[in-house]
Amino acid sequence: MASQCSSVDSRAMLRGLGSINSTPLSARVESYEGLEKKCISDVRRTFCLFVTFDLLFITLLWIIELNVNGGIQDQLKKEVLEYDYHKSFFDIFVLAMFRFAVLILAYAVCRLRHWWAIAITTLITSAFLIAKVIISKLLSQGAFGYLLPIISFILAWIETWLLDFKVLPQEAMDENRYLTVQNITERAALIHPGVQSDGQFYSPPESLADSDEDPDDKHDLEKPIV
Repeated sequence: MASQCSSVDSRAMLRGLGSINSTPLSARVESYEGLEKKCISDVRRTFCLFVTFDLLFITLLWIIELNVNGGIQDQLKKEVLEYDYHKSFFDIFVLAMFRFAVLILAYAVCRLRHWWAIAITTLITSAFLIAKVIISKLLSQGAFGYLLPIISFILAWIETWLLDFKVLPQEAMDENRYLTVQNITERAALIHPGVQSDGQFYSPPESLADSDEDPDDKHDLEKPIV
């Protein structure tokens, strides 16, 4: 009986340890697996939304500039069909479209984890805007001559900062946490491979009774009483 009680206590302790160790780890693994199954992470989605905001904001400012300077149709003909590098704002709008197309393709569709794509767009944007401000005559065309180049330049560098300091480090940290928790779970599974069933601890009652009794006493009990 003492051996049966000790085996029951050991099974209860194993079940307790298994439930304590496996439940939090399995919950963490399931949560990280859910993050891995997402098409795009939260920080990357925020970055893509900001890239979209960049294009829409530059487009809005350009439409306002067209409307202020004499009507949208006339100014579209003047700035697009009769494009002049020194006076037109159309190229700044095209530059915003270029940033949007490259960054969405690289970081939303292809889901790159490197900074080379945004480095190219930021370098091209910065070089083009600096050259346009120096060579062209935008500064003589009122407030929009200052506003559009400056805002386009700032938005391009904010996108670079978001990707390099927020998106890529956060995703790398999440991946490292997932791998760490997965390794801990595998080690816990090796240490506690599973609680054995009751049948594996079962021993027939006859064998326990025979082991507890002395063979001579059993022989004496089997003798007929005179």
